Amino acid sequence: MSSIIEQVSTSIDALTREFDVIAHNLANVSTTGFKRRCNAFSKSLEAQDPEGYSPGTVDLNSTFDFSQGSVAETGRPLDFALYGKGFFVIETPDGPLYTRNGTFLTNQNGQIVDSLGRLAAGQAGPITVPNNVGISQLLVSSDGTITANGTAIGKFRLVDFQDDQDKLIPAGESCYQMPDATIAPVPAEHLVVRQGYQEASNVRIIDELVDMILVSRLYEANMKSLSAAKETSSSLTSAAMG
Repeated sequence: MSSIIEQVSTSIDALTREFDVIAHNLANVSTTGFKRRCNAFSKSLEAQDPEGYSPGTVDLNSTFDFSQGSVAETGRPLDFALYGKGFFVIETPDGPLYTRNGTFLTNQNGQIVDSLGRLAAGQAGPITVPNNVGISQLLVSSDGTITANGTAIGKFRLVDFQDDQDKLIPAGESCYQMPDATIAPVPAEHLVVRQGYQEASNVRIIDELVDMILVSRLYEANMKSLSAAKETSSSLTSAAMG
């Protein structure tokens, strides 16, 4: 009996974490470049029958859904959206981070940075906009090459992790890091940069709300099972003690 209670309790804990994941996705529905997080459980929710659900079968292997988000035009010269598989690289003191959020600025040195002032990596190092060039004069081609008045001043470093993409972990601000130092990114292929656009979050509100409802129903089913198991255990204990 104790094993059944432990199994149901584990399932309840998993469902609680699943609910937190869904809530986090919904909270970032308007975050530029955000990629929804999902568990193996999420992917099979629609096949679950809450009425006939068997407690203790929740799989919480967590992954990110890196599918393309919708793209909206902003007209801002330092807004960039990516089409295809890959990432911008952000340089930090703790190592490179990878992001789909192409909302950039320039710092006091004219270098292109993210919203936290971290350098956007170029193929040859930091990308610096000359003092005599206005931001509106910058043109960025589909391969990430940046030109000013017809002269190339740098090129974004665009990378891909291919089959190892699912090993990335979150690092905040729509950024990811690779915890395995033996896995290095490769230059992204077939990745298109569009200037003056932003990639929206790939969270679909309706899908998340449906998952949340199903998680809630499964949580209730588990709580009923837990209550019934505890009552049975209590009855057996009372009977054994006479």
